[in-house]
This record gives sequence, C-alpha cells and structure tokens, in this order.
Amino acid sequence: MIEIDGSLYSGSGTLLRHAVALATLLGEPLQMTRIRAGREKPGLRLQHLQAVRACCRLSDGKAEGAEAGSQEIFYKPGKSLRYGDLDFNIGTAGSATMLAFTLIPLALFAGGPSSLSLSGGLFQDFAPGAFHLQKVLLPLLRRMGADMQIEMHRPGYVPKGQGKLGVEVSPLKSPLKPLRMLDQGAIREIRGISLASHLAKEQVGKRMADQCEKLLTPRGYRPRIETIDDETALQKGAALALWAETETGCIIGADQAGAPGRRSEEIARFVVSSLLEDLATRAATDRHLADQLILFAALAEGTTRYLIPKMTDHIQSNLWLVDRILGVKSELNGNLLTIHGIGFQKAG
Repeated sequence: MIEIDGSLYSGSGTLLRHAVALATLLGEPLQMTRIRAGREKPGLRLQHLQAVRACCRLSDGKAEGAEAGSQEIFYKPGKSLRYGDLDFNIGTAGSATMLAFTLIPLALFAGGPSSLSLSGGLFQDFAPGAFHLQKVLLPLLRRMGADMQIEMHRPGYVPKGQGKLGVEVSPLKSPLKPLRMLDQGAIREIRGISLASHLAKEQVGKRMADQCEKLLTPRGYRPRIETIDDETALQKGAALALWAETETGCIIGADQAGAPGRRSEEIARFVVSSLLEDLATRAATDRHLADQLILFAALAEGTTRYLIPKMTDHIQSNLWLVDRILGVKSELNGNLLTIHGIGFQKAG
C-alpha cells in the first residue's frame, strides 16, 4: 500500500491529484493523510474531491473518506481503465486544468482512445491556465510520444466557473520518450493569446495585447498576439498568455487571469515580466512547466534532462512524490534537472 503524508513539502492539492493518478496506474491502494493540512481551508475541496472520484470512475475503484473537508482518504483502484467519451464537472470554479493533469496520464495508458469533457474553472490564480496547458505543455508531451489534442470550448472564471475543456487522448503504443532540453537557444518568436469575455466595450483584450507589445518591442521582440472577444462565458473575465518558441525547440510561457480590480495593463506587465525573468535564466522551461513535466518524465523510458529557472516548492514536491511512489530518482546540478524514468507500461 502507498502511504503519503499530504502535508509534506508544498502540502498542496497537486500531491493528492498526482498520488491518486499514480496509484491508479499501478493498481495499488493509497492511504493519504493530513491532506492540505497547512492550508487556510485544509482537507479536500470540491476540485480535489473530483480528482478522487474521477479515478474511482475510470478504474472502478473505491474511496473511503472522499468528502469535502476530509484530510484522510483510503483509495483502492480497480484493475482496468475506462476509456471513450467521459464527462467530468467539478461543479464550481475549481480548476478543470488541474483535473486534466490527473486524467491525462490515465488516458495515455488506457485500452482505447478517450474523449474527455471537463467543466470548471479554466483561468484563475494558483492553477495552470488553459492556454499554457494547450500551447506550452501539450507540444512537449507530443514530443514525448503522446497523441492528444486540447481545445477550449468555453472560458470559465472565478466565481461561476463552468468553462469547458475538451481533451482527446489516444493510448500509447510504446512508453513515453524522454526529453532533452539543455540549451535555451535563440528566441525565434513570441506569441500570445489575449482573451476577454463580455468586455469588448472596455477593449480589455486589445489593451492587454497593446501593453505587451509596448513592453516587448523595445527589447527587440515583435510578439504575435491573438485577441479574442468572447461572449460565451457565464460571466465577465479575462486571461493573458505569452509563450516564447526558441530555435532549439524550447517553449517557455507565462500567463495570468483577470481579477476584480486587476487592470489590463497590470496583467500584461505581470505576464511580460514573468516571461522575461524565466528567459533571462537561460532555462529551457518556465517556472510552471518545470514541475508539470516531472510526472511524465518519471513515467518515460530513459533519462530526461532539462534546465529549470529555479527550484520551487512544486518541483521539490513532485520529485519527492515520484520517488516515493515510483522509485524514480532525480538530481539537480545547478539548474540542470535530471529525472531517471522507469519506462512505465500498463500491464495487460
């Protein structure tokens, strides 16, 4: 049985989501205690609970303690993985993109193609935005051998949520391949998406894009930013994402969601500053991609190496978790992260 103290390292919901996903892949029971114990609202919130329920549904598993506020669960996965058309609704503005991080590894090792429809928040603080998932992480997963598509059908913001994200995944025919990203290389292009829902009159999307150009042009960059004025979301909201593509194949991104009182120009300044900070470190990943790749690198066959901007709590947490559950070893030499994947293949 896998035993995890959910308060260790970052103590975040990511530990719970990744732990239940890995337990499902391995077909091993999981006992997780002190879930999010150090957080302002400890225990399972609805977005974390949905990850547990989704794993139960996909594997015909069972979970004790799977209720809002619970700080301990006992999860026993089933032996097979469902696939096909599957809908998951968090029911709040909880992050649908974080739920995707739980489901994608399972879909990659299922017995057939999966079409996942996820409803919840797509743009909010403290969670990956849908554009970062689609434009930064996805191309690298494809490079590792994943055959998948991600599409936003409707934006979702705090507090109403109900954004819709579609994820199409074909099962792997062979283990994931490792990544080698040892040189950032020259920046070939900076692209972006400036999204505003029910804010066309205020020109929020245009203002964010214009401010990005104003900040990046003096540095020698001519960003290509797509502006989207959306009318389908359940409420007003905004999101901005930028990503730099380099000659060596690196994709380095930054993003931020809108919030009450957060001006368009302020969002643009934050996103541009975050992007330039990570580029200045000569890293091959951004600060968020650096931890998002760990689970996939751990499952891959062979050794993954990439340069990170800096060590973070989430990187440290994910490295500890894949070692604890999979026995995956890693080293950090300066900013070079090395992960020795196990070449996971689903039995049967």
